[in-house]
Amino acid sequence: MHVRSALVYTVLRLLVFVVPFAIMMLFQIMREYYWLSAIFAALIGLSLSVLFLRRPLDDLTAGLAARRRARRDTDEDAEDAAADQVASTPSE
Repeated sequence: MHVRSALVYTVLRLLVFVVPFAIMMLFQIMREYYWLSAIFAALIGLSLSVLFLRRPLDDLTAGLAARRRARRDTDEDAEDAAADQVASTPSE
């Protein structure tokens, strides 16, 4: 996994929440009901991330899948090597 893709996606997701939240907090009525501003900002952020953050999410998940595949290959190789070592050792 590339750290850059995870960092980019995380920063963008935070921005699509924080920016609408900050804009709503400029209004007096929304300052009184800050929890309502947080709910609206979360819904707006979710909608924006589904619409505009598909590519960073794809990059992140592709990196995670590659990392998982690499780990699985090394685990299988280690298990095969251990099994070969046990099979080649003469039994008493």
